[in-house]
Amino acid sequence: MTAATASLIEPATLAGLPLSSPFVMAPMTRERSPQGVPTPENAAYYRRRAENGIGLIITEGVLVDHVSAGHQRDVPRLTPGPAEAGWRHVTSEVHAAGGRIAAQLWHLGSEREPVDGYASWTPTTMAGRDFDTIVSAYAASARVAVRAGFDAVEVHAAHGYLLDEFLWPVSNPTLAHRDFPAEIVRAVRAEIPSCMPLIVRFSQFKERDYTARIAETPAELAGILEGLREAGADVLHASQRRFWEPVFDGSGRNLAGWAKHLTGLPSITVGSIGLTRDFARSERMRELLRRREQGEYDLIAVGRALLGNPAWVTLAAAGRHDEIRDYHKTDEERYF
Repeated sequence: MTAATASLIEPATLAGLPLSSPFVMAPMTRERSPQGVPTPENAAYYRRRAENGIGLIITEGVLVDHVSAGHQRDVPRLTPGPAEAGWRHVTSEVHAAGGRIAAQLWHLGSEREPVDGYASWTPTTMAGRDFDTIVSAYAASARVAVRAGFDAVEVHAAHGYLLDEFLWPVSNPTLAHRDFPAEIVRAVRAEIPSCMPLIVRFSQFKERDYTARIAETPAELAGILEGLREAGADVLHASQRRFWEPVFDGSGRNLAGWAKHLTGLPSITVGSIGLTRDFARSERMRELLRRREQGEYDLIAVGRALLGNPAWVTLAAAGRHDEIRDYHKTDEERYF
């Protein structure tokens, strides 16, 4: 193990939360929770990553406590009763392995078929008391997250889902209620302990439009992110397709770098990390670590690479690159 690779498994902190490493498991929808209830298989899945160098696990998107949040039967929910008990087992297993875990609160908005609930615009435009209803749903799920033993909470405001629809001029041409995501953050903050980190995930791109942008300039992005910070966000999780790509002309900073620069909050970078076996020994890997050491961002999230490589971090740290599997789309169909 070299000095550079040793940094992969050195202790880190996030908004005061001690972590065993600076690596985060990015949220990935798995649809393995029948009727929205996590199972022992889910607990084992997350524990395997915590045992192998992941300092913070962010769950797949967990639907908030309202019927409009999503229609999939096997996507987990964060509601009282069986789902809460299932998550309590998940968090216990992750903690037993020395890991930390955050619940990602999710409402799909109009990004689903069939559309059977709220969106920021057509076909069912939110109005009047609808806003209070959804705020209450997020608050209720935040309370469940605390009782279930989570170490942090992440609000999903990225990729064209409900909260992001308010930020994007295409889905919200008048930018009415553009502060609604901040209102959600404020409500969640009020329901969790002051020492519990509150993460907000945001993006420029959408699931159905990789060229989309919520901000054309740093000043416009600052206006959005500052509202989230003032509402109580402790950490910004900046989702982009490729971490090495700059966001605005005239600067090499990526999205996480701009988030930290504009708000002073710690940030998490993510985007096409570790998708091939050779990544761990590549110049791109060295760049990833170097930019963190220089303070551009604080933590590094790995997504799809962890589906087929639960031990990706420890294998990369030990230089055992030949044991790392290339990512294949079929990995998303497996559960190990």
